[in-house]
Amino acid sequence: MLRFKRKLWQVKKNNMKSKGLGDTVEKITTATGIKKVVETVSKATGKDCGCGKRKDALNRIFPYKTN
Repeated sequence: MLRFKRKLWQVKKNNMKSKGLGDTVEKITTATGIKKVVETVSKATGKDCGCGKRKDALNRIFPYKTN
């Protein structure tokens, strides 16, 4: 549990404003450790996970309103 709280603190510390749903999904997967697992598997298999493309697509399709 402490590890999760530490990761969540790191995400909050960066506190980058999310442009859309893709940024939010990335923050959640980073905080829960899913992103690290995916990167490890991606590196082992030599295949790109497509996370960046997926994030950009979600940001375009579901942008957050800016004032």
